Amino acid sequence: MTLPLSILDLAHIGEDGIAASFRASVDLAQHAQEWGYRRIWFAEHHNMPSIASSATSVLIAHVAAHTTTIRLGAGGIMLPNHSPLQIAEQFGTLETLHPGRIDLGLGRAPGSDQNTLRALRRDPMSADSFPQDVQELQAYFDGQSRIPGVNAYPGKDTHVPLYILGSSLFGARLAAALGLPYSFASHFAPQALEDAVRIYRRDFQPSAALAAPYVIAGVNAIVADTQADADALFLTAKRRRVASMVGRGQTFTDAELDLLLESPAGQQVLNMMRYAAIGTPAVAREYLDHFAKLADADELIVATQITESTARLRSFELLAQAMDLAAAA
Repeated sequence: MTLPLSILDLAHIGEDGIAASFRASVDLAQHAQEWGYRRIWFAEHHNMPSIASSATSVLIAHVAAHTTTIRLGAGGIMLPNHSPLQIAEQFGTLETLHPGRIDLGLGRAPGSDQNTLRALRRDPMSADSFPQDVQELQAYFDGQSRIPGVNAYPGKDTHVPLYILGSSLFGARLAAALGLPYSFASHFAPQALEDAVRIYRRDFQPSAALAAPYVIAGVNAIVADTQADADALFLTAKRRRVASMVGRGQTFTDAELDLLLESPAGQQVLNMMRYAAIGTPAVAREYLDHFAKLADADELIVATQITESTARLRSFELLAQAMDLAAAA
């Protein structure tokens, strides 16, 4: 049986600017809907010149208005940046406008640096109340507000499904305790994947939201018609990642970037992309089948480091064909 396959759209801002990024997200969603992908998620990031999904709920609304059946959501909203009531209102609005199509993944990281955290007016201690904030948010959606006299309009009784996101054991334990589905960010933080999933499945407590544990695992993929093309796209992605994370905004030649990749800092950056299906459709299929077993996953969510829109679409098209998504749908 083919596992459901979904997409994490990184909403990359390329040379054509932010408006082009939004058009590319709509284009990808429309094609992904046709190809059989289950859902597309967007992540909340702030003060990042390469990512356009900072106003996450607004982008979800825009893409939802241009699609009809594919599920859309946040992967995720960094809840400590917001009040639970505001998020309940935003996603209650989305669910009311697009019933049965909206997901809400929740994380506790700031999604930004310390200066940006201050600009967001975020309390540095706000992450400590993340479990309570998740429960407050869930109560708004279920019409059982934890604050007397306060309800989310829209939001009340919309039952928007919640997902706990994580890259450590904390999220696994929380998702298990609350009886919620768990999505592990193994596409950029692979270290704790197996331990986190094992703990989540072992400790899971059935709830009104979910009777049995459900794991979504993140994985990178670059698929092309030839192995050489996929390898070339991956090399470009690695160079771009190391330039961003190690190069501190400097300009480098390709030869200099390759030297950076070989450095200890570069190797650490590369390890973030440890789980990656790179190659032809057959190679990608074999890799994802293996990864799904390793991750003990019920669903995979795929991110790609391809930024050029034609190659990005082709990668997701080939992957859908390789995984027989149309037949599974």
